[in-house]
Amino acid sequence: MSDEKKPQNEPAKKPDQGKPQSGVPSAAGKVPAKPQGGAPSAAGKVSEKPQVKRRYRNVPFARVYINCSFNNTIVTITDEKGGAIAWSTSGSNGFRGTKKGTPFAAQITASKACAKAAEYGVRQAQIFVNGPGPGRETAIRAIAASGIRVVSIKDVTGIPHNGCRPPKARRV
Repeated sequence: MSDEKKPQNEPAKKPDQGKPQSGVPSAAGKVPAKPQGGAPSAAGKVSEKPQVKRRYRNVPFARVYINCSFNNTIVTITDEKGGAIAWSTSGSNGFRGTKKGTPFAAQITASKACAKAAEYGVRQAQIFVNGPGPGRETAIRAIAASGIRVVSIKDVTGIPHNGCRPPKARRV
């Protein structure tokens, strides 16, 4: 060990200061930061992405897809071509865990989706129900109670023609 002492006014060297840096170092010895997001404009500023204003269109007739599983309920409202207008899930409405699969959560989910669809002027709807969940009937009742006239209700739950093997029976 040497008996030399470092002067206290010099900052301690960082381990990466001796390594060559990519780019052209500035006066402080740091690489200048690259501009984020988009090409610079003529003034040298980074152009920001323009915000697109949401276009509301009048959709008097809609399709309501209710996907009811034992764990969650998803309600999607689309126009006649299949483009989504509004959607809602039990989890997005504040229900967590096993409460997402309850009929009350399905009722709140359907009414919130109908409230969003009301901004588009939805007055009539076909309902397509999928899945064996407990919130099927309450979701349909909530849609009818929200002021949307229900034209038809169709169950589109898939039925296997001897497809996958079912899970083994629980032993409790």
